[in-house]
Amino acid sequence: MLTAKKYHVKTILFIFMLGAFISILNQTLLFTAFPDIMTTFSVSNSTVQWLTTAYMLVNGVWIPITAYLIGRFTTRQLMLFALSSFTLGTLLSAISPTFEFLLISRLIQAIGAGIIIPLMQVVMFTIINKNKHGEVMGIIGLTTGFAPLVGPTIAGLIITKMSWRYLFWLAFPIGVALIFATLLGMQNVGSPKRHDNHIDYQSVTYSTLGFGLLLYGTGSFNQNIVLGAIFIAIGVSFIIVFIHRQLNLVKPMLDFKIFKNRQFSLSLILVILSFVTLIGPQAIIPTLVQAAMHYTALTSAIVLLPGALASGITSLFAGHLYDHIGAKFLGAIGSLMVAISMVPFLFLNIHSSLIMMIICLIFKMIGNSLVMTPLTTEALNVLPDSMLKHGTAMVNTLRQVGGSIGTGLLVTVQSYFGEHSTFVGARAFFVVIILMGLFRFGIALQLKSTSH
Repeated sequence: MLTAKKYHVKTILFIFMLGAFISILNQTLLFTAFPDIMTTFSVSNSTVQWLTTAYMLVNGVWIPITAYLIGRFTTRQLMLFALSSFTLGTLLSAISPTFEFLLISRLIQAIGAGIIIPLMQVVMFTIINKNKHGEVMGIIGLTTGFAPLVGPTIAGLIITKMSWRYLFWLAFPIGVALIFATLLGMQNVGSPKRHDNHIDYQSVTYSTLGFGLLLYGTGSFNQNIVLGAIFIAIGVSFIIVFIHRQLNLVKPMLDFKIFKNRQFSLSLILVILSFVTLIGPQAIIPTLVQAAMHYTALTSAIVLLPGALASGITSLFAGHLYDHIGAKFLGAIGSLMVAISMVPFLFLNIHSSLIMMIICLIFKMIGNSLVMTPLTTEALNVLPDSMLKHGTAMVNTLRQVGGSIGTGLLVTVQSYFGEHSTFVGARAFFVVIILMGLFRFGIALQLKSTSH
């Protein structure tokens, strides 16, 4: 199916996919385990949230550096570093004696996780023929889209029988196996320019402070609006300085000139908005089902699971469809499906049918997958090979940052309107989701028609 003259494509893709799966899975794996971790270490709910917030923070500040790293080190070196960091963090998390130790261990995990996906995209786009990019991105989308959705379900099944530490003990041997698989089966792709490629430490500082403070401010917004807004403003200021520096460097860490490509820019906007509508409802629906509708945690997981399965399967078909009909039609249809499927949630109440919710979420996830996989592929396909490492870093950075900001704003809308009624807040939340779907539909219509 996927062939290349010089490379063992299936071996390389398998190593990357499994590495991406366990690293992305760890973003959401601990949600279900938070109550047990709070009990183990006697910490508050706001404190335990840092295990996920810090993981995403490190991802957000590390991903922009990957464009430099990909140009500086070999594929095998980078993958070994990423997997070793992730596996070490996993082991330390499993044996953590204190909450602070667990938090630091999660940061070590996140360093490795931030490298794997951008590196995977650059490598696969390099060794796969362009007319097969949609197919390979569909396979990758099955991993990257499915993992965060099934994380809470998997964790729920494990911690009902075992300690939360087994979430890490089960991932640890997979990390070790992947390290050996990389040593034996990973081939180097491209030639890094070691003498020509020097890191600009000012850029790293501005990027880290900018994206880090922006993500931190977004995460703090619901607890303290003023403090969150201050952090966001400072973060944006550093990002502006970072962008200005990149535009004036001969060899920028991230090349913002790629935004002159209109098709790339429109595709990236659709990817970011799709990521928001992917993770936003996943964050609110379990709380609605449990706290407002008085069902169990297992029931809330069952409500989400069919949509997650539909998303993974659709990603595969969306990749094939993209290779034949391009991104415009899929982007428009997928965006419209998301908007329409969320309309019944405007009438949500304590007596609402869970079957109805499941069916609507299935259509929402199908629509989202019709956008995410093809438009990510389109954003990278329209770039020349020399800009691919910058494009992958940009797509992954802004998807992460945009997703965090968008979800934070959605939760803020829900909290504001839901002060006296949970369901009123939820309806306001889904009004915004519907409007975003219609806005995405309009943007998709602005894309050029392309097929490969």
